[in-house]
Amino acid sequence: MSSSVKQLAGQTIWYGVSSIAARFLNYLLTPFLTYALSKADYGKMSLVYAALPVLNVLFTYGMETAFFRFSNKEYDPTKIYHTTATSIIISTFLFGIVLLLFHQQLATIAGVGNYPELIRLSIYIIMLDTLTIIPFAKLRLDGRPKKYALVKVGGILVNIFFTFFFLLFCKNAAQSHPESFLAKFYNADRNPVYYIVLANLFQSIVTFLLLIKEMSAIRLKLDLELWKKIMIYSAPLIIVGLGGIVNETMDRQMLHKWVPGSEVYKEEQVGIYSACYKLSLLITLFVQAFRMGAEPFFFKQAGSSHQQRTYARVMKFFVIVISIMFLVVVLYLRIWKNFISSKEWEGLAVVPILLLANMFLGIYYNLAIWYKLGNKTSAGAYITLTGVLVTIIINYFFIPHYSYLACAWATFFCYASMMLISYIWGQKVYPIPYAWKKLSAYIVIAILLFLLSKGITHFYTNKYFDIAIGSILLLGYLRFIGFIEQKELPKLPIIGKYFKPVSS
Repeated sequence: MSSSVKQLAGQTIWYGVSSIAARFLNYLLTPFLTYALSKADYGKMSLVYAALPVLNVLFTYGMETAFFRFSNKEYDPTKIYHTTATSIIISTFLFGIVLLLFHQQLATIAGVGNYPELIRLSIYIIMLDTLTIIPFAKLRLDGRPKKYALVKVGGILVNIFFTFFFLLFCKNAAQSHPESFLAKFYNADRNPVYYIVLANLFQSIVTFLLLIKEMSAIRLKLDLELWKKIMIYSAPLIIVGLGGIVNETMDRQMLHKWVPGSEVYKEEQVGIYSACYKLSLLITLFVQAFRMGAEPFFFKQAGSSHQQRTYARVMKFFVIVISIMFLVVVLYLRIWKNFISSKEWEGLAVVPILLLANMFLGIYYNLAIWYKLGNKTSAGAYITLTGVLVTIIINYFFIPHYSYLACAWATFFCYASMMLISYIWGQKVYPIPYAWKKLSAYIVIAILLFLLSKGITHFYTNKYFDIAIGSILLLGYLRFIGFIEQKELPKLPIIGKYFKPVSS
């Protein structure tokens, strides 16, 4: 394995583990929240958090990717840092003031019109998070994973602490000892979702403070000529980002709007779907972790003599890892489902569909390098808009009949279409020798093993029997991968020691 691919593997482990650890700590809140909140309140929380990514895209307007793209030998990295950060600071305060003035209208659009304070807190969160986007990007570019991990995990620990503090300790104190000190921090007249968002705000404040050294290094300098070039590159990424939000999170809004029934039933359906979506987070977290290491890595590889081969090898290892993760979730779903309340188990059928959808999304992120490197970000906008169209059409026609199951299939076909279009288009513009026959076989075999497991456990189901069958199939798949890739896998850092060469 080339040193560059091994470098990316190392970066993914460093940056990825910190992100996965942070998200997994937050993931542990899911059982508490699904038990502490009614299905309707859980639905309200999901609607609020579905609106946050939209604001994030508008506030950041592709500046993070542009920072990586322009931070190379052609431009002065310091000037890039000051210009992108200054642009973000100015726009954040302007956008924030406008949104605060219209937060009531935004609450209505988000489906929580009776709780405008949730949107007001969300605006503060997104402002603080946006201000840290370039400092975080610089940590990744400079290869400072320890600081990155400290800030990310530290922030999420603060979030978890205050969530339990408000909804467990303060709430219980307010009910049993209303005159106590802790009871003063909890108002029973407020919707409990308010305290979840407030805990998130405290997380953003602490994260900002932990990055104060990087923030203080920013000089408010805006090189207008450089800024114009950056904006030309990043502007189409706004469409990419907004389209991505529609594809990733706005299906909750569509479900709430288009599923027939009472308001409580609508919110319950959103809550069930959102809780079951969390069970696909293992793949989602890996995709996110991979992007953190891969984005600056891909741009640094640009111009090297073997960059296409490097990208192809990265794709191969990505598909192998993500296929294994797919099996880890679906073959042990009996265990994973306990991370959500039994009230949401009726929606478990969407989990395998969403896992495959997110596999396609991760592959698409790998493929997207051709238009990012070639300054053809408008192509990314067209591909994303195609995905949006697929999402809206399927959800519009099928949600009234199949509820959240339609949302899952819409996500599946959306990412599948984006993946295929990007591959076909990209191979014409920037051909990369992907081993698609082998990679497709890995994915198909993983799906067949899942179906085989379902078939076997359909005739006889028992907790330990299900786990035993899943373990046998997973080990068989690992053995198969280890045999096919016996020359490559042992060279990977850390996990390579589990894949010893197989004698012929």
